[in-house]
Amino acid sequence: MSDHLHQQEVTDENNKTSVTEFILLGFQGTQNVRIILFILFLVIYCLTICGNLLIITLVSYNKNLHSPMYFFITQLSMNDILLTTDVVPNMLYILLNDKGHISFIGCITQLYVFCASEVSESFLLTVMSYDRYLAICNPLRYASIMNSAYCLKLALFSWMLGFSIILSDTLTTSMLQFCGPNIIDHFFCDLVPLLEISCSDTSIVQLEVYVLTTPVIIIPCTIIVASYVNILITILRTPSNTVRQKAFSTCSSHLTVVSIFLWTIFGVYVLPTKGQSLNMSKIVSLLYTVMTPMINPIIYSLRNKDIKEALHKTVHKKIF
Repeated sequence: MSDHLHQQEVTDENNKTSVTEFILLGFQGTQNVRIILFILFLVIYCLTICGNLLIITLVSYNKNLHSPMYFFITQLSMNDILLTTDVVPNMLYILLNDKGHISFIGCITQLYVFCASEVSESFLLTVMSYDRYLAICNPLRYASIMNSAYCLKLALFSWMLGFSIILSDTLTTSMLQFCGPNIIDHFFCDLVPLLEISCSDTSIVQLEVYVLTTPVIIIPCTIIVASYVNILITILRTPSNTVRQKAFSTCSSHLTVVSIFLWTIFGVYVLPTKGQSLNMSKIVSLLYTVMTPMINPIIYSLRNKDIKEALHKTVHKKIF
């Protein structure tokens, strides 16, 4: 009887062989379709990197842009570069090869960097809304409060909080058991597809995600909404049309970026996904991993007079 039990335990252990790598399916289709998608995403990736690097360069080398608002815009651009570089190069490789292999450690690392950059962006956008609130609602004290040291502290706080708050959830995910299948029907290692193929209890990870929802989504959203409600009230009370238009102009870009970010995250992680096809889930995921990092610099450059003037002066100096 004991020999039989021992043999059964050995059999169970063999059946629970740990997965050492995953296979990412990406976007399935004919070779021509995958080549078109490869070219499209490669162009978008190049535009994203160039657009965000352009903003970082312009803000760094133009003294007119040395202000808290543009400092935080450069932080957002750095975060967008990190996010898209974490996902897109491997996605391009998958498109060329119809599928891609990624090690277990590589998958967990990609998940961590992706989640940390998303959380950091949430905090950076919150800090940016606070900056606009002080500039418009408390202009006399703005310069003394938002000095260089304080701006640096807020940026470091956003980065450090983003990369630390998500660490426990990532570590818990890495301790889950994956005993096959090792196929992920996605173009990167996202949390939900990983939990779906795990053969161990994922309730602890899901609980951690719900707990993190408050500091990562609810609190930032509350601060952003409260900031812009106060901004709107202050703007409407301003008698000068010129001042009012300038205030609307400086806030509209940031509010557009915030809206795109929050609605895409809300649509993917908050709204129920039952009945949603895998392809639709991938397309929605493209919004915040590929499209948003490209759209952000376009919004800030097209809707911002100072950045357009800085670009014009820089180009003029280089040519003439």
